[in-house]
Amino acid sequence: MSGKVALVTGAARGIGRATALRLAADGAAVVVNYRANKAAATEVQRAIAAHGGEAAIIRADVTKLDEIDALFEAASSRFGRLDILVNNAGVGGRSAFSTTEEAAYDSLFAITKGVFFTLKAGLTHVEDGGRIVSISTGLTRGWASGAAAYAGSKAAIEQFSRALSKEAGPRQITVNAILPGVIETDMTAGMAEEVRSAARSQTSFSRLGQPRDIADVVAFLASDDARWITGQMIVVNGGSTP
Repeated sequence: MSGKVALVTGAARGIGRATALRLAADGAAVVVNYRANKAAATEVQRAIAAHGGEAAIIRADVTKLDEIDALFEAASSRFGRLDILVNNAGVGGRSAFSTTEEAAYDSLFAITKGVFFTLKAGLTHVEDGGRIVSISTGLTRGWASGAAAYAGSKAAIEQFSRALSKEAGPRQITVNAILPGVIETDMTAGMAEEVRSAARSQTSFSRLGQPRDIADVVAFLASDDARWITGQMIVVNGGSTP
């Protein structure tokens, strides 16, 4: 990926951090986007630089359309091009229908709206032959109590990706989504141990996923080796069978 530039949203921690580090290791310059945790984003930038890579940190809240535009403009100003867009920014939260309040619903779907307009901006800024990858969730493939709002917000992102793959195809831009199983991140750290234990037992390897497990698949989809893969929903869950 030498000479290419990647923008990873929500790159300060978790899957986003692992993705930024992996793409940098593969030779890409990386825009490390963050919303609130500048210290964590700076640590990612330093880790990339320590291994000879190049990265810039840019703050933007992708739920705000004007900040999305500013993010892409800043990335273009810094590096002059954009080849890879990874939509990773997100919030967690599961609750039953009976306990889901409007504010929680709106928080989830604000991210969905942000992804839509980040994809729109990406279509303008990503170079011909580029790569767009969005992070969804494996919960869209099942029937999980308490997951309606969260899984619903992610299911929309999958439909965005399918449609955009057709619109971006004439420019040889691939568009895909990854559907992770339960991954060890800050977002899942608060899960009850019985839930974590059940998630581990449902995989073929009796463990929870690690951020790198997802980042490595992002890197593949961002590479030239994945040039014939587009409009696909890639399940990455260690063989989980809920």
